[in-house]
Amino acid sequence: MAERRELSFRLNGHPRTVPCADERLLLDLLREDLEMTGTKRGCDLGTCGCCAVLIDGRPSLSCLTLARRIEGREITTIEGLTPPSGLSPLQKAFVAAGATQCGFCTPGFIVAASALLAATPHPTREQVVAALGGNLCRCTGYTKIIEAVQAAGSP
Repeated sequence: MAERRELSFRLNGHPRTVPCADERLLLDLLREDLEMTGTKRGCDLGTCGCCAVLIDGRPSLSCLTLARRIEGREITTIEGLTPPSGLSPLQKAFVAAGATQCGFCTPGFIVAASALLAATPHPTREQVVAALGGNLCRCTGYTKIIEAVQAAGSP
């Protein structure tokens, strides 16, 4: 039988303490227990980026992360990147550029791009491509996504 423990961390800026089995994945904790359904389940192999979240400001794949590893850490999901007043500048840039098609992969791209823009406010095309290299989109062809990230980082 799996051991359960109380897990304490910050989620989207708010302290949380939840019971959690040792083998529980962060993705399952977020989606099933905490109802953060913006984080998507794509491949379950760490190859698509749909499940990306920020752990202490760094993009991480929640489908490969054991929830117990987030003890004491700051987790930011797509919900935490969306201000109460509406869309963030990055999200608005995605809409303006037509960077979404079906939208399934969009949360993972927004999460990865937000980490890039926090570290590099005005990234080059090459920096955007490198930062988004772990994210897959089956609909768009990436051009509009890259344009949106660069537009959000424009002065």
